[in-house]
Amino acid sequence: MSRLYRDQGVVLRTIKLGEADRIVSFMTQGNGKVRAVAKGVRRPGSRFGARLEPTTHVVFQCYRGRELDVVTQVETIDANRQLRDTYAALTHAISMLEAVDQVAQERERNVGLYRMLVGALKTLATQPSPMVSAAFFWKLLSLEGFHPALDACARCGAREPFVAFDLDDGGVLCEPCGRHGGRRITPEALDVVGRVVGGGLNGVLSSPPPPPLLHEIERLAIAALEHQSERRLKSAALL
Repeated sequence: MSRLYRDQGVVLRTIKLGEADRIVSFMTQGNGKVRAVAKGVRRPGSRFGARLEPTTHVVFQCYRGRELDVVTQVETIDANRQLRDTYAALTHAISMLEAVDQVAQERERNVGLYRMLVGALKTLATQPSPMVSAAFFWKLLSLEGFHPALDACARCGAREPFVAFDLDDGGVLCEPCGRHGGRRITPEALDVVGRVVGGGLNGVLSSPPPPPLLHEIERLAIAALEHQSERRLKSAALL
């Protein structure tokens, strides 16, 4: 079997290697997360160094190695330059890349996650709203099997009103259960989260919630993501 292969993917992050190389992590369409060495990309005049920046969507060719593959060709599909025009857009984009890097498995195909990341970056480039990354975190949790339970208390099954969200139980808590744990959450925030994971994302993006409510939704999403992945989302501090 040929050790050369082609795929398309989004650059998640890069790490310096030696004096002129980089290790590049891709979220790909056909091979899951791939880590590969891009040789000589830090030298002036590199053929494809500028194409291997985080957020860039590329078609690439690699030579399969024992531990790390080697990038041999790169063509840009979308440079996503708009995401680097403002600090706010870039920090939200980087947080989505980091979240994907944490949950994606190497060499484990996940077309749904790849498509969701490509779509989210494109949306953030055209609709630069903090709600894009917050919604992405909730959709990512749902895609990875941690769909939040929002219709009944996660502990006793009671119906509304709900006053808290428990990260261990993965859902909302009623007033009695919420007295003994969970993170307090407003009904307005629960409504938005329910719309995001329940098929109403476009409506939320076209009419985003006010900043205090958006912040509440984002903080809870990050806490849930960190809880499930058991890893801290370092870029969250920049949001």
